[in-house]
Amino acid sequence: MKLRDVDVIVVGNPPPGFGGRYFIFVKVTTACGIVGWGECYAATVGPEAMRAVITDVFARHMEGENPENIELMFRRCYSAGFTQRPDPTVMGAFSGLEIACWDILGKARDRPVHALWGGRMWDRLRSYSYLYPGPDEQAADFYNNPEASAAEAARMVERGFTAIKFDPAGAYTIRGGHQPTMPDIERSAAFCREIRAAVGDRADLLFGTHGQFTPSGAVRFAQAIEPYHPLWFEEPVPPDAPLDFATVAAGTRIPIATGERLSTKADFAMLLRLGGVGMVQPNVGRVGGLLEARKVAILAEAFSAQLAPHIYCGPVAWAASVQLGLSVPNFLVLETIGTCDGFYGALIGNTIQWEDGYVAPPTGPGLGIEVDEDLARAHPWRGDRLHLEMSEQPPDPRGERRFAGG
Repeated sequence: MKLRDVDVIVVGNPPPGFGGRYFIFVKVTTACGIVGWGECYAATVGPEAMRAVITDVFARHMEGENPENIELMFRRCYSAGFTQRPDPTVMGAFSGLEIACWDILGKARDRPVHALWGGRMWDRLRSYSYLYPGPDEQAADFYNNPEASAAEAARMVERGFTAIKFDPAGAYTIRGGHQPTMPDIERSAAFCREIRAAVGDRADLLFGTHGQFTPSGAVRFAQAIEPYHPLWFEEPVPPDAPLDFATVAAGTRIPIATGERLSTKADFAMLLRLGGVGMVQPNVGRVGGLLEARKVAILAEAFSAQLAPHIYCGPVAWAASVQLGLSVPNFLVLETIGTCDGFYGALIGNTIQWEDGYVAPPTGPGLGIEVDEDLARAHPWRGDRLHLEMSEQPPDPRGERRFAGG
């Protein structure tokens, strides 16, 4: 087999847009006609610029290569331009292409991806989702209303979820780590209190932040939510400050989770060596692909940390994360976008099923999905904004600016 062609499809995510504004799918075809699908999560540049990066990475490091030689292609890409260090944009491009290679290999052998590297550890995967507003709720109201979120949490538990995530700690700001404001602390404690009262011991609370705080600010914040026993405190400090995660972990009894913005095992190895991280959250579409994500999981296992794959992107990366989770013993929980139905599920032909809080393994070869290419192409992204964007607003000590969600 030889890799021959790549096509990049940027899919606009229609309202309500949970999972991001768009999804970057890659379609890779071999010279013998096998098609593999992947997805790039990193989007630090616009879709057209990212399309050019993906095309360049494929042409330089992968075209004409046997898709089995994933380690060789990774090392070419990782070393390109005399770098040999994590580059989130280039690694994001390679990640989607690498996932497509695994899809090709599974299809060529008529086996699911997880069967190619150790087999299945789990018959189904526990899942969690963010709390999302309903179709009749205003986002700004919902994301600032502990009672509304508690009511939605209770509904999710009734549907089968045993873990739910929420992030009321304020805007994700470009200004870096800061001390939390008292309104942010009080609102977050209220969310934890109301949601814990609504779900009791039937579900874990996953408290999300996005690198908002300084180490001392994160410890102050953690002390306010500790009484409600969250399963994790996610990314409490910026991802470019690995030493600070251990400082926060030493100051709280809540386990620390992080990883959605990290790239390659090098980033994760630093955190694990320094200590303090209890859950790793690689996104297969940014970390370097499936093999690199599996290496991260193996590193985490050696440091007694568990795997919780991050998914705030499209269903192809989700399908790849299912294959990853099925194969590792230290899997903890998998993110889903709600129950991954509607447009999201239709993009992959509804080939992966969510039921009673768990994701069932797909039965087909490769990633086990059937991408609806016509549906994907019928929803092109025509905007000029990025998949996700951070706020420029400074922290508000009076709490007068309402946070309208990520």
